[in-house]
Amino acid sequence: MRAYKTQMEAAKKGIVTPEMEIVSQKETMPMETLISRVAKGEIAIPANINHTSLSAEGIGTGLRTKINVNLGISGDCKNYEQEMEKVKLSIDFGCEAIMDLSNYGKTNTFRKELIKISPAMIGTVPMYDAIGYLEKDLLDISAKDFLKVVEAHAKEGVDFQTIHAGINRRTIEAFKRQKRLTNIVSRGGSLLFAWMEMTGNENPFYEYYDEVLEILREYDVTISIGDALRPGSIHDSSDAGQICELIEIGDLTKRAWEKDVQVLVEGPGHMAMNEIAANMTMQKRLCHNAPFYVLGPLVTDIAPGYDHITSAIGGAIAAANGADFLCYVTPAEHLRLPDVNDVKEGIVASKIAAHAADIAKGIPGAREMDDKMSDARRRIDWEEMFSYAIDSKKPREYFESLPPADRHTCSMCGKMCAMRTTNKILNGEKVEIK
Repeated sequence: MRAYKTQMEAAKKGIVTPEMEIVSQKETMPMETLISRVAKGEIAIPANINHTSLSAEGIGTGLRTKINVNLGISGDCKNYEQEMEKVKLSIDFGCEAIMDLSNYGKTNTFRKELIKISPAMIGTVPMYDAIGYLEKDLLDISAKDFLKVVEAHAKEGVDFQTIHAGINRRTIEAFKRQKRLTNIVSRGGSLLFAWMEMTGNENPFYEYYDEVLEILREYDVTISIGDALRPGSIHDSSDAGQICELIEIGDLTKRAWEKDVQVLVEGPGHMAMNEIAANMTMQKRLCHNAPFYVLGPLVTDIAPGYDHITSAIGGAIAAANGADFLCYVTPAEHLRLPDVNDVKEGIVASKIAAHAADIAKGIPGAREMDDKMSDARRRIDWEEMFSYAIDSKKPREYFESLPPADRHTCSMCGKMCAMRTTNKILNGEKVEIK
């Protein structure tokens, strides 16, 4: 029997957990620093007591920026094998979190297998699963019914749950006054909004928030407080609806910490580049430096098919200015369920953004691999360069597709390679081009 219910409770009591030991070692962060920040809520270690295959990760101040991959079964694509292939790809690339966003049928078939094999943190959005799990239409679901789904996911071993508790009567009033261009683009948020409007009731996750926290505390599930009113276009970013909900989330964050439940705060969305830094500062201030989890943000709305790039640009800026956790975006965003290649492209783009931000933030050791890559480039050691790459397969394929006559160069420069020329001169050798 553990002497604590959650990682936060353990930290407040000065207890070093096995998960803290793992995070401290991975991050080379002194234990006293880690335990202090977990106790304050500035670092979360999502680790459900029933997720036995987990390799714990920390999210928050002073740690590497983590990335999340969205997967799951939908009504239009019920291919369990393909989704599991995406899971294995995500694990191979070292992604720290996988969110199962399944919204079709009895979703726990896929989720239970995912939890069984995944060393990555597992997240879910119980709202997506409510209709299938409860076998009721939206209007027929009661407030307490929604809590049953939260508990079912917690029991299965989910490490963090996105719960849209910040959308309530007050924030809906602000949203309606704003007259947005793209209204509500959060799937879970839109379903809750519809339920509230149809029934005339308050958001059950807000009304029964203390009961939700008790469920999460029992299994040490981190609450990821969803941003139902996140902007779905750069036109709507930083508007009254978004900020009003963020203020509510700040209060909900403190209430969760009082019950020793760890918190992630979810953020935008779509946002022009010049607004991102200010939004990160505002979130950290209003939400008491809780770890910030952002989708993108996408910095333009006109690049369907390339939104992994628009997201990576925004994600790099966001993380460099304080975001702690990036949700990947694939080229298929806004268009279809991503295939395996889309997932790979989204992962690589997000890892580039996260790593670039860690360099900018001065995370210890972040530049080490870049320096090794640069040294290998100077020596023109192709095998070593491939080994340091985020995706080692793609650069090898590019290089081998048009190989140079001289393996100490590439086919772009040939014998005019700047590295080759400089190396020869510094070694006292004669440079011959012909």
